[in-house]
Amino acid sequence: MPDFDTVLERHGCAPITRDFAPHTLQINVGKLCNQACHHCHVNAGPKRTEIMTSDTARRVTELLRRSSCIRSIDITGGAPELNPHFTFLVERARALERSVIVRCNLTVMFEPGMEWLGEFYRRNQVALVCSLPCYGPENVDNQRGRGVFCKSVEALRRLNRLGYGRELRLDLVYNPVGPFLPPSQKELEARYRDELGRNFGIEFHRLLTITNMPINRFALQLKRWGKFSQYMGLLVNHFNREAVDRLMCKTLVSVGWDGRLYDCDFNQMLDIPIGATRPGTDLTIWDIDDVSALMGARVATGSHCFGCTAGMGSSCGGALV
Repeated sequence: MPDFDTVLERHGCAPITRDFAPHTLQINVGKLCNQACHHCHVNAGPKRTEIMTSDTARRVTELLRRSSCIRSIDITGGAPELNPHFTFLVERARALERSVIVRCNLTVMFEPGMEWLGEFYRRNQVALVCSLPCYGPENVDNQRGRGVFCKSVEALRRLNRLGYGRELRLDLVYNPVGPFLPPSQKELEARYRDELGRNFGIEFHRLLTITNMPINRFALQLKRWGKFSQYMGLLVNHFNREAVDRLMCKTLVSVGWDGRLYDCDFNQMLDIPIGATRPGTDLTIWDIDDVSALMGARVATGSHCFGCTAGMGSSCGGALV
C-alpha cells in the first residue's frame, strides 16, 4: 500500500494544509445511535456509551462564540439527537447567528419521546443531511436494518409537510452497499428524484454521494469478505488529483465527543488528532480560544485519505469534482 503523502508528491501536490481559517466546526456528540449500520465508520450503535457532556457542549459553544471565522456547525454522531445536550448546541449556535447542519438518520424521529424533532428542526431553520442509501427498500434494509426504508420514507414525508425539501434545506446521502465507488452524483440524483417523487411524493434538494471509508465496521466487513486489499487498491488506483484542492479538511475542524480536536471525522474515528504530524501534540477545545489559530497547520493523513480522493472525490458535502 503506497503512502498517501508519497502519492500526493508523485502527482505534484503539496502536503495537505489548512490554508485558510476554517469555516465549519463539525461536532461529533457521541457514538450512541438507534441503528448499527454495516458501513458505519463511527462504529455507532444502541449500546455505545461515549457521549458529549454538558461541560464539553458549553465549551464548544464558547469556542464558537470566539471564532468569528466559523460560519456553520455540522452536528453528527451516532444519532446526534439522542445526546441530551443536542438542543442546547443547536439553539446556542442559532443565537450566535451560525447556520446549523444536522446529520439525521431519519428513523430517530420514531424513537420514543422524539416526536418533537421535526418541529424543532423547522423552528431553528436547521439544514438536514439525511441518510438514504437507495430509493428502494432492499439495499436500505440490507445496510441499515430491517424496516428502515419504510420508516425513512415516512420521516421524509413528515419533513416535506414541514417545508423541508422546499424552503428548508433537505439533502440526502448515498453510501455504496458494497466495496465499490459511488456512481455519478448528478446521474444518481436524477434517479433518486424520479423514483422518490413518483413512488412516494418525496422532494429534496441534493443527493450527496459519499465513499465508504475503510474504517471500523466497514473495514471489518471488507476483511470478512476477503476484499480489504482489493478495496484499498480500488481507492489508490482511482486517485484523482482534482479532488485534492477541495478536500473538506482544508476548511473544517472536527470536535470529538470528549473535546479533542481533529482534522476530520475520519481522523477522529482513527484517533489521529490535530497535530499528529507533530509528536506529543493533542489539542482540545480547552487549549485554544479561536479555531482560526489552526490556519496554516498541516493536516494529518493516512491510507484512509485515498477514500476522499478516489473517483469524483468524497466529503461530508458529497462529490468534490
